[in-house]
Amino acid sequence: MKSTKKIYAISPVSGDKVLSKSEEVDFSPANRLSTLEGKTVYLVDTGFGGSAYFMLALQKWFSDYYPTVRTVRKRKPGNVFMEDENCEKLWKEISEKGDAAILGVAG
Repeated sequence: MKSTKKIYAISPVSGDKVLSKSEEVDFSPANRLSTLEGKTVYLVDTGFGGSAYFMLALQKWFSDYYPTVRTVRKRKPGNVFMEDENCEKLWKEISEKGDAAILGVAG
């Protein structure tokens, strides 16, 4: 589904400056998996305070309640709020080897 929306973003490196851009954006959510049985789920720790502990607890939960799900914990490289080429490598790995991903934040 394409939609023309005005997007506002606050950049963590721009201080109080609000960045805005009006463009056509694809807001389509990912297709829902019919089952998690036998799937690989990436648990991505964003680096925000406490997210590593959350991902460990989530991995244990999957082990206890969905033992056929393979979980892979990864730490998002770099700054929690920024993307770089190392992030692109992680997203590529997830898209090639994973069936789903959960990005975790805590605080």
